[in-house]
Amino acid sequence: MASTRPDPATIRVPELGPRRLRERLAAVDPGAVADPASVRVVRAPGRVNLIGDHTDYNNGFVLPAAIDLEVRIAFVPAVDRKVVLRSEATGETAGFDLDAIGERTGSWIDYVAGVALALAGAGVSTRGFRGLLASSLPRGAGLSSSAALELAAAWALAGEDGGGLDGTARARICEQAENDYVGVSCGLAEQLASSLGRRGAALLLDCRTLEHRAVPLPLDRYALVVCHTGSTRTLTPSQGSARRAQCEAAVAALTAEDPSVHSLRDVSPEMLPVLRTRVDAETYRRAEHVVFENLRVEATVDALASGDMATVGRLFAQSHESLADLFGVSSPELDALVEIATGTPGVMASRMTGAGFGGCTVNLVERGAVERLTERVKSWYPARTGMNPRVYAVEAVDGAGYVEG
Repeated sequence: MASTRPDPATIRVPELGPRRLRERLAAVDPGAVADPASVRVVRAPGRVNLIGDHTDYNNGFVLPAAIDLEVRIAFVPAVDRKVVLRSEATGETAGFDLDAIGERTGSWIDYVAGVALALAGAGVSTRGFRGLLASSLPRGAGLSSSAALELAAAWALAGEDGGGLDGTARARICEQAENDYVGVSCGLAEQLASSLGRRGAALLLDCRTLEHRAVPLPLDRYALVVCHTGSTRTLTPSQGSARRAQCEAAVAALTAEDPSVHSLRDVSPEMLPVLRTRVDAETYRRAEHVVFENLRVEATVDALASGDMATVGRLFAQSHESLADLFGVSSPELDALVEIATGTPGVMASRMTGAGFGGCTVNLVERGAVERLTERVKSWYPARTGMNPRVYAVEAVDGAGYVEG
């Protein structure tokens, strides 16, 4: 029988339980764990974006869900100001002194160090710790593994009450860490999804106001299934910057005539004919995608509320086509996964998810059809692409915090 859980090379979520992590931490650093009861475990989920890609940095709408592929850190508070963290996946140990963090190193520990700096900059007291890092999130899949690491680190660094921060403030600190210290220009949607996720629901997020609300998903009948192309995302910083610049150029062209236009969020479909006459064809296509993608997010929320899965499927298909043809961020591998899924009975909706050029698709699948989809993807996709896919049936979960037990 084909498995819908992570393949053997990936740590499965049930194996990341508190007892196991405490035992592993004690084995890694016996001197740090004098009292096993002192070991705490924090978790932060990855996220899959149901619809609304490349709308976040245009002040638009997104609809992500926190998922049960996640990062966990088992740790004991230290008596000194040093953070020492070992990766269970690689065996690598890295760390830093909270009072002398220094320049980034180019490794995964930068995400933790950046969060420590951002917390201190926000006036939040931080503490040293000795810890073990474990993850069930595939890296480079577009499922927010870096945001999950940042959120887990924020909880471990800030003390039992999480520094007294609410979920939005904690997410903004993590975004600042990634932007300013790690040097990756990301929006806030990934950190907010990991921080504020709700079990059984997606999160409708307004990226302008940061207002958000839970959108219940019909997970009693349908499963969330993520299909990984087997290739990491290859949207380069220059490609991402070019698309942002095109979106900004479209806004500037319309602002010259209408000062109320501050972002593509403010652009209606009725304004697009004017824009077409003021920018080049490629810039116009980028803007057209964002304008209609925002509308698709809102329409998807309405369709989910009314149980209209046929409309959800149509909106997912339109979104994927727009990301491929207008925004230019799909790939042959992503297209192949969507084609296989949409041709599989019981698959209600399928589209690429995330920044693009590799990574994953997201699918809403009748629960009785998950195995059928898995078998078809694992059989047909390698023959079409020469790559090995991975299929994850995931659940929507709560946002980051301490693990009890």
